Amino acid sequence: MLVDKRIYLASQSPRRRELLKQIGIAFDVLPLRAVAGRMDVIEVPRAGESASDFAQRMATEKAACGWRAVELRHLLRFPVLGADTVVELDGDILGKPVDRQAAAAMLARLSGCQHQVHTAVAMQHEDRVEMRLSSSQVRIAALDAAAIARYLECGEYLGKAGAYAIQGRAGAFVERIDGSYSGVMGLPLYDTAVLLRAFGLTV
Repeated sequence: MLVDKRIYLASQSPRRRELLKQIGIAFDVLPLRAVAGRMDVIEVPRAGESASDFAQRMATEKAACGWRAVELRHLLRFPVLGADTVVELDGDILGKPVDRQAAAAMLARLSGCQHQVHTAVAMQHEDRVEMRLSSSQVRIAALDAAAIARYLECGEYLGKAGAYAIQGRAGAFVERIDGSYSGVMGLPLYDTAVLLRAFGLTV
């Protein structure tokens, strides 16, 4: 049982910070790039790796990377939470768009279709690692070129898997969701709470 009820979040995502605060979790953000880039996780799927397997591997690697940072920097030994969100359409992984043109192409592919959003969460403390996966089905309404262009103008697509943020303006595009809304945002709260309780943290 942990004496200190605090964790490290191995993510720079403002959405994940907001969601942890929503359920009353005390945390410190652990920047993985702080040691000359050596802490970075390479977010590239392996040949033949499924979207859900990729999300799980990334979350686990981020938690492990964060734990190595705790050890190297001689930080207080709180558990490290890592998470990764992957958008899948027809078996293809839609990552974060490199530019506006790539974002427009992704949104055009998602238009009028159902896709999957996989968010994995992993926690490491000492040698113990636990992981959970949340997969949701999301249907996006048919979008014409003008609607896509208006959305891209707001810049919300930047840094977002699949080029959209369900908690922002793109929420108006979502016809239906079957699964975890917070998971689509980037941190499934139910699964995160299960992990936190497993490590002795009260949620």
